[in-house]
Amino acid sequence: MENIKDVVLKYVVDEYLDDPEDEMTYETPLISGGIVDSFSMVSLKRFLEATYKISLPDDRATPEAFDTVNSITDLVNEFLAKK
Repeated sequence: MENIKDVVLKYVVDEYLDDPEDEMTYETPLISGGIVDSFSMVSLKRFLEATYKISLPDDRATPEAFDTVNSITDLVNEFLAKK
């Protein structure tokens, strides 16, 4: 199975970057940096739930939790551990 960080990073680059050549890291601010907006966050949440067969409660899918690939990975790992 692919590394969660790499899967999330690839999804964000493919779906939300205008220029895929832009430099993105696991710590690039997604929400606060304007890369992901509230509508995109919902799409990203659905992608994570479908990909990893988890359910992320809305109260945990916050802008803070979705602001970097690392924070998203931490959230996904938390819910994978509960499976």
